Amino acid sequence: MSVDSENYDIRRRLKRRLSLWRLLAILLVIVLGVWIFNEMSEEEVRDHIARLDVTEIIVENDRREEAIDDIIKDPSAKALIVYINSPGGSTYGSERLFKALRRVAETKPVTTVIGTVGASGGYMTALAGDRIFAGESSIVGSIGVIVQLTEISELMKKVGVSATAITSGALKGEPSPFKPISEAGRENLQEMVTATYDWFVSMVTQRRPLDETQVRALADGRVVIGLVAVKNGLIDEIGGITEAQSWLESEQQIPSGLPLRTVDYSEPKPLIARLLGEMMWKSVLSERLTLDGLLSLWQPD
Repeated sequence: MSVDSENYDIRRRLKRRLSLWRLLAILLVIVLGVWIFNEMSEEEVRDHIARLDVTEIIVENDRREEAIDDIIKDPSAKALIVYINSPGGSTYGSERLFKALRRVAETKPVTTVIGTVGASGGYMTALAGDRIFAGESSIVGSIGVIVQLTEISELMKKVGVSATAITSGALKGEPSPFKPISEAGRENLQEMVTATYDWFVSMVTQRRPLDETQVRALADGRVVIGLVAVKNGLIDEIGGITEAQSWLESEQQIPSGLPLRTVDYSEPKPLIARLLGEMMWKSVLSERLTLDGLLSLWQPD
């Protein structure tokens, strides 16, 4: 056999082997894909308890509401545990979250668990639960509403800057950071805050075993620890996720052995953005700068 013939034969055998390896690789990918699909499908239909984490400043979030509505439609989600670690946020954002959770409660049990803090809008979220749990040292309460204003007219005078506004009415330009708030403007904001506060108090009265007088006595903005909150009726029981599962089993016949599945409502991001997000610390201050309107937010000085 000539050298050329031998080389040709070697190349032909190599091509056959490469073709065989390619075929095996393709078959492996297909088998792996089918296995992953089956696993995901089984996971999707497996009975479980949904868990929703509310661990940031609360603002409007359409993705979160869609995820909550998906829990309602999912027959394999037998109950919902909401874990809260939030000082609150915008009043409207907290209202929307509360109402979304109550929609779930119309079809399946909902319990809420307060971690480190569940204050203001965080406590409003906790009210959506059929049973509220908190740790002994959890920070609970701060029932109320706040509007914060910044006014820099004196600073503007010092640097020689002035601002002029032409408005259609006396209150249209109130409040403004460029001038002191007028008495009429202050009264207008106070009326809005009071009306929202009364609404918050009525929500607590409806959801807790307390009358309005008792709620108003607690709704002066104060925060208490869980040990006090369970005594004054703001929460039902000291405990966490485990105790919530036990309650679901004893009172709602939802087996505590069912797996917990955390609901992901985060916005999909490119890989580089996810990597940068892991490396960079996200401060509470940056989130507070996005808030507007009435706030149900615990803000210790």
